[in-house]
Amino acid sequence: MGYDGEKMVLAMCSDRNMGSGITIWDVKTGQTLLHIPTCASPPYGLICLRNEFLVASQTRKEGSVGGGSIFIWSLNKPQPPIMSYTLEPIGPLASTKDSVYLAGGTHSGNIHLWEVGSGKLLKIWSGQRKPIKCVLFSWDDSFLITGSADGMICVWSMIGLLDVELVGNSQPILYCLMEHNSSLTGLLTMSGCSMSIIISSSLNGSLKFWDLMSGMIRGTQAHTEGITAIVLHPTEQLLFSGTADGRIFASRLAFGLDNCITIKENQLLAPKGHKGAITALAFSQMDLISASEDCTICKWDISGQRIIQKLDHKKGRITNLLAVPRSSLISTSNRKRVLNQFSMSSLDKYPQPANLLKSTIPLFPSLQPLRENLNSIGFTSTGSLNQQILDTKTEGTSAAIQMKVETSLERRVWASKMTKQVMDMNNHLQSRLLDMMRIRLFGPTKISSSSKKRKDERDRVARTREKRPLSFH
Repeated sequence: MGYDGEKMVLAMCSDRNMGSGITIWDVKTGQTLLHIPTCASPPYGLICLRNEFLVASQTRKEGSVGGGSIFIWSLNKPQPPIMSYTLEPIGPLASTKDSVYLAGGTHSGNIHLWEVGSGKLLKIWSGQRKPIKCVLFSWDDSFLITGSADGMICVWSMIGLLDVELVGNSQPILYCLMEHNSSLTGLLTMSGCSMSIIISSSLNGSLKFWDLMSGMIRGTQAHTEGITAIVLHPTEQLLFSGTADGRIFASRLAFGLDNCITIKENQLLAPKGHKGAITALAFSQMDLISASEDCTICKWDISGQRIIQKLDHKKGRITNLLAVPRSSLISTSNRKRVLNQFSMSSLDKYPQPANLLKSTIPLFPSLQPLRENLNSIGFTSTGSLNQQILDTKTEGTSAAIQMKVETSLERRVWASKMTKQVMDMNNHLQSRLLDMMRIRLFGPTKISSSSKKRKDERDRVARTREKRPLSFH
């Protein structure tokens, strides 16, 4: 994808050995601009944060035991990577548009969610039964979407995930889809349409277009070969699908009746571009870039349906292609260092217990710079907080929404405590009422039984006296 016409470069990496690292390539000239050593990342394991940092989950070596790791590099400041170590190996990664939150899926089906600025691990929960292959945030960052090796797609509400009252392994899920019966290979979101459309691809050759809010399928396309990678054209009018036999198809998308997606055209690009399965697809401005199991990288002329540049990557197959602005890189001419707009912290390995009365989590991150966004707003009295909300509304900032959410959270915590106290009182009163009912029901019976025993004793004594012989003195 492009960034307002800014010149882009391409970052690529393999998953075979750590020595291959990350190579940043000028698509126009074919020149290598930067090489970052020591990186081997699985598919969808390489992302860019705020055009300033590269973040990559690391492939665990075969037969190794233990957790995983995530490396973070600054693009515009030469320094060693920030190394974070996780409880288990992380596969695919995704971040929100403002880079406030980072999510990662694991082979066990667990999902990790971090707050980027502080590095705090907010939650770990069991998301799916099979290994997670794809992780995606919706275009407005309000939902987290995950796809697994069994074809299941799960949708999670970020408001629910960031609720500090919800702890433990079980998290609220919006819904699950089982439209694919094979491993997920891609998840995309369409931001330019009136609906929230998500595109998913699978190894069984199926493409699904579905409405995020309702989970309803809006379109389907089938290929004879398994789909291994997908990418949208920056205009979102073309979808490119790479298959297991090395071919790439271009599908023209259009909205039909009832907001259904229809495929107007489905054309095959040059059939002899690659000899192995397509492993990654990306756009650098308007240039389509493809990578394959045969360790080749191709740049395509879409209109002419031909290859205009081909490179051999001798360090192994490419698993990730990522477009980043060239201006984000260290200047190669004068080595001028650009200060980062925000700093990155090492990611926590263990989740920290939340203090409901002191901790706040920004449910709706501000559109301001991250350093302003990370300043938590503490709880204050309701009156003064409402005044702050009114003030921020007049200033036209989005912090008012944040404070409203925090006010609601504070009231909900207070209401939960009051509800617990009322329930305890209710249980106590019910116990006392049961005791009183028991006395009323069974008390008279016990008294009557005791009186009857005393009466029987008196009668027995009287009869004994009557039988005793009279004595005269």
